Amino acid sequence: MSSLSEKIQQLDSTRIPRHVAIIMDGNGRWAKQHGHERSFGHENGVDTVRQATEIASEVGVKYLTLYTFSTENWNRPQDEVDALMNLIVVSIEKQTPDLIKNNVRLTTIGDMGRMPEFASNRLRKCMQDTGHCTGLVLCLALSYSSRWEIVEACRRLASEAVAGSLTPADIDDDMFASRLATADMPDPDLLIRTGGDLRVSNYLLWQIAYSELYFTSKYWPDFTKEDFVDAIADFQARERRYGKTSEQVNEEQ
Repeated sequence: MSSLSEKIQQLDSTRIPRHVAIIMDGNGRWAKQHGHERSFGHENGVDTVRQATEIASEVGVKYLTLYTFSTENWNRPQDEVDALMNLIVVSIEKQTPDLIKNNVRLTTIGDMGRMPEFASNRLRKCMQDTGHCTGLVLCLALSYSSRWEIVEACRRLASEAVAGSLTPADIDDDMFASRLATADMPDPDLLIRTGGDLRVSNYLLWQIAYSELYFTSKYWPDFTKEDFVDAIADFQARERRYGKTSEQVNEEQ
């Protein structure tokens, strides 16, 4: 069985996904499996976030986007929502010195207007503190859903059209993408989902049009650095054609 360092060495350094997005699923089920409340799973999932950030930075990933809290999650029991909000903020504040040490810049996407004021204020402080970092960009999708994001982009374009700054004929893929929350990031090359479910759950629907999808039955608290590297190795074993034939792809290489 290969060690982590051996697995990293076996990767093709020229084909590391630039942007990896993750649906961190299975925290609650992991906690139940271990005889605890759901919050126990979320607490243990925090360490997995730290490990994923470390290994992503180590292997050369430039952007790591984590589905941290969806707009649908607001419908969960209030005590769980409150615990999650507090856990997210406290965890990020605790990890901020390490993020700075490792040159990781923190950012967020989502409807931050729905976040409790204490949470949004403290998260903004963490983003300001890491704003000078030039390495991995760690993006937390908070109060986020792709349908919300797409509707917001449509509203922006409609407002601009009404104001006369563009016409419907001006709108193309690039213009639409520039109005999305991820406008300053490349689309994900790889989407990882833990927890065993085979769906994308309203996450980056526009952006993952040509992403490679990787599903694992492991619950998020059990997802290791080795698992992350395995996902990248699987990604590198695939042929990305973008609608072209294999022959065309080979000719371009």
